[in-house]
Amino acid sequence: MSKKFALLTLLTLGAGANALLASSYLFYLEAQGVAGWSSAARKAVFFSMSREEVMQKPGLGFDYVQRFSGASGDFAVLAIQGRLAVNSEGDKTVEPQLYNAFLKFKTSAGDIWIGHNRPKFGLSSYFDSHAQLLQPLAMNGFGFDRDWGVGVERDTAWGNAGLSLTTGSGMPLHFKGNFFLAARVSKGVLNRDNYNIGLSAGYGKLLDVMGYHLMSDEPMESALAGLDAAWLWNNVENRVEAIGGKKGGQSAYALFWRAGLNLLDEGRLKLEVQPVVFRTMGMTQVQISAGATYLAHPDWTLRIMYMYDRERKDSRIIFQIYSYKGIRF
Repeated sequence: MSKKFALLTLLTLGAGANALLASSYLFYLEAQGVAGWSSAARKAVFFSMSREEVMQKPGLGFDYVQRFSGASGDFAVLAIQGRLAVNSEGDKTVEPQLYNAFLKFKTSAGDIWIGHNRPKFGLSSYFDSHAQLLQPLAMNGFGFDRDWGVGVERDTAWGNAGLSLTTGSGMPLHFKGNFFLAARVSKGVLNRDNYNIGLSAGYGKLLDVMGYHLMSDEPMESALAGLDAAWLWNNVENRVEAIGGKKGGQSAYALFWRAGLNLLDEGRLKLEVQPVVFRTMGMTQVQISAGATYLAHPDWTLRIMYMYDRERKDSRIIFQIYSYKGIRF
């Protein structure tokens, strides 16, 4: 059922796009190699988080963005982004991964989207980290990096406000009484003011998923509120997020901080540290990560990450080579 609906959604998006007058597009080829060592597993690993999660695995993919224009300018955007990832463990050797798959319309009321996009909750609603080794709280069960549904958002002179209603199933699409209603309002435009401070609230019945793996058929009632902030100063970046509420009838909270230092010309080298503390289902977890990103070429990026997971007693070092190259036809 879910795969058929996802395919139908993509076909609907494509049919809608063909009915519009295309004016310009961007197409990128994406490739990455990921490998490292886990002290808990005592062996080489070929993923950054876990074999169930989509982040990060060796793979090939694409990113396609099509803009549609009329006499008054752009009025719609179609975005489709996906990969074929290599899963070194488990039943599936090659795992299809779909990130963006949405059609967004620009209206006087704001931007309205339908498909697979970012819910309006927390830092991950505007901070794109799909290629990075270090991940925000959405990858630890507090919100979703991507989810299926609809949403609306509006940029203002003082910031941004948005609302989304999604399935609460993340990367796959399931209908088991699950949903996620989320809203976020923020002050500051990061590219203009060098800061953004946001308040988020979310309520729903969420499915317990890890990547495309459904861990439980029973939706879990969740009510969460969060405060996030991003601040840029010279060559220093800071991003923080605090989330609290209930998941499955139990108290839940998460604290996140990522500090980055940009070095070399045009910030080609970035050094980052990221402590994370979160509590769900009666268990508190602590993760401390550090990473380096080096832009070796406009199309090639090298990354390294060290992560210590206190509960798993795991020290992990991961290497990534990542390519993102624009193609014109």
